[in-house]
Amino acid sequence: MHDIQYIKRAMQLALKVQGETSPNPLVGALLVKNGRIIAQGYHKRCGSDHAEIVALKKAGDRARGATLYVTLEPCFHFGRTPPCVEAILESGIKKVVIGMRDPNPLTNGKSIAKLRRARVQVKVGLLEEELTKMNEAFVKYVTKRMPFVVAKCAQTLDGKIATATGQSKWITSEATRKFARQLRNDFDAILVGIRTVLKDNPRLTAAARTKRIKKIILDSSLQIPKRARLFQGTDPADCFIATTGQAELSKINFFRKKGINVIVCPQRQGHIQLKWLFKELAKKGVTSILLEGGAHTLGCALKEKLVDKMHIYVAPKIFGDQKALSAVTGLRITDLARAIQLRNLEIRKIYEDIFIQGYVYRHR
Repeated sequence: MHDIQYIKRAMQLALKVQGETSPNPLVGALLVKNGRIIAQGYHKRCGSDHAEIVALKKAGDRARGATLYVTLEPCFHFGRTPPCVEAILESGIKKVVIGMRDPNPLTNGKSIAKLRRARVQVKVGLLEEELTKMNEAFVKYVTKRMPFVVAKCAQTLDGKIATATGQSKWITSEATRKFARQLRNDFDAILVGIRTVLKDNPRLTAAARTKRIKKIILDSSLQIPKRARLFQGTDPADCFIATTGQAELSKINFFRKKGINVIVCPQRQGHIQLKWLFKELAKKGVTSILLEGGAHTLGCALKEKLVDKMHIYVAPKIFGDQKALSAVTGLRITDLARAIQLRNLEIRKIYEDIFIQGYVYRHR
């Protein structure tokens, strides 16, 4: 096997726990000696051993003289665990092949330099594009201190998410809805607007029962019912209500006494300033958000240039009604050249529906 093949194998290991390591990245590692993999490992969750340490512990004394393949530069700093670079040096490894440099300023290039000073051979930069995509939420979080935001919508061929009478269940097939729910497992949090809560009374649960997903509700005047379904069976600490000074203090105090996080946000023209909110959520360790709000919420997030990526589910249906609700509202783009575009598209068919995934291109 060649270096790239070993890094691919390490990447496959890392992806076993996709959505479970936040706020840490997905990392996989292999130890190779005499052309044979002698140990491997991956980082399972925040606070547990890093991938390199898992592999080193399995290998024991056999690690001496081996080559370490790891998807991300080993950590340099003390965090919840000691720095991996020290353990690598102590193990007697002769060569380290690193998929990508760690974008975290606490490590970025420091471990590479330390290994080289200790005369360990280091090779960096294999499958960087794929590895950056695998950890795109982590990369944005550590470099910009903002969560990675993916907006999701399900619509008809003519871009409608509900009929003029409000019917929206169901535009897409059961298979598509199951697929979309499965993708929730990859995120720290789901965000919806109060209109979605009042209309649909959703539970906002992830497909995996063991997944603790945070629930964020945009509710500028605190209209959310005290017994909304999304609170049921959920740790109150995982619920965040974003509101404004319009909310009654008695309501704020009620939810806070229940252990629910109420964040009073600055407002503009009666609407929550989402950029400010997202910065606050990042401070609380939220690295990724799946925005499942309606047309208004999606429009606000796009207008503030906060959406990084979109998941669009298109059903082979047409309403043909001007009064039917569109997938996005509030942008009022009149110049075709200023239209929001998606790039690096991935398209797949799910039963009779089409799933489109793409990155939001922002005009300068």
